[in-house]
Amino acid sequence: MDANGREGTRIEAMNPDELLLKDEVFRIVGAVMEVLNLVGPGLHEKPYENALVVEFKLRGIPCEQQRRFPVIYKGVQVSEYVPDLIAFGAVIVDTKVIDRISDHERGLMLNYLRITGLQVGVIPNFKRAKLEWERIVCSDHAR
Repeated sequence: MDANGREGTRIEAMNPDELLLKDEVFRIVGAVMEVLNLVGPGLHEKPYENALVVEFKLRGIPCEQQRRFPVIYKGVQVSEYVPDLIAFGAVIVDTKVIDRISDHERGLMLNYLRITGLQVGVIPNFKRAKLEWERIVCSDHAR
C-alpha cells in the first residue's frame, strides 16, 4: 500500500530516467495533445478514441482498439473488459470527458491493469482546452 492508501500503485517521483515506459507515455501524451488541439474539448469519448487511433497510426505508434479481456471469477469467465486502446502493446489509454480525474478513474485503471496483466495506464481527460492526464502504474505483477 502506498502513502495515499492505494494498493498496487507505485510513486515514481524518484529519477525520471527510471520511469516505466517513459518514452512510450511521452509519445502517447504528445498524440493526445494533438487530438485535443485539433478536435477541441468537450465532445463524447468515442471521437477522441477514434482520433487517437488515426494520430497513433500517423506517428507510428502501434495500437489495438477495443481488445477484449476475460474477467475470471474462481475459474469461470463472468464478464469481459474492453479497454479503449492499448498502445505499444503495453499501455492502456482510457479516454475520458469528465470534470476531473478522480480516485474512481484511478481505481478503475488499476483494475484494468490487473485484468490485462499490463503495468502502465494513461487517462487523458478531454473535457477542457487545457489537457489533464494521469499516468497510473500497477506493480502488483511483472510483465
